[in-house]
Amino acid sequence: MNILWDFDGTLFNTYPALVKGFIHLSGKDLDPDEVLKWLKVNSKVAFQHYGIDESQRKEYIKLYNQYSFNSQPFEHLEEVLQVADDNFIVTHRDKESTLFLLGKFKLLHYFKVIVSVEEEGFSRKPHAASYQHVIKDYPIDLVIGDRELDLIPARELGIKTVAFENPDIEADFYLDSYADFKTKVLPFL
Repeated sequence: MNILWDFDGTLFNTYPALVKGFIHLSGKDLDPDEVLKWLKVNSKVAFQHYGIDESQRKEYIKLYNQYSFNSQPFEHLEEVLQVADDNFIVTHRDKESTLFLLGKFKLLHYFKVIVSVEEEGFSRKPHAASYQHVIKDYPIDLVIGDRELDLIPARELGIKTVAFENPDIEADFYLDSYADFKTKVLPFL
């Protein structure tokens, strides 16, 4: 079984860093819980909601990467990584910070391919091009993500989906903890 993963909010709990970076970028005293709600939709929608110009995206990426150096992988993640034959990442995060965090927690060896969407010239998710790039060389059986935009390309490509820590999006399976993967997802694949 091959699994394609999102990174932020799926492999690592980077939302505290994303929120801090966003608030810093805005220069305003924003409610972190409210910011998180908008970022869970996607950053483009959050930028629009708070009136932040898209020209500031590179600065936002720099800020949240800076804040995310202390982010942690989710509990029981490694148990799921070990079950898969091969794991893949498709992320909006830059490759350098992705490799740093995976290396810091000795998880890098679990991943066969890591696609940093914008650095590699793909359109942002939910566009399916970055997923198609992976599946042209490797069969993917499951996509795990925490936002709708992570799962839309998988559905378009006929791949089963898992919504992680988000019961409000369309998915084949829902998990609040990776400890439940072997009982709630694996038997049904």
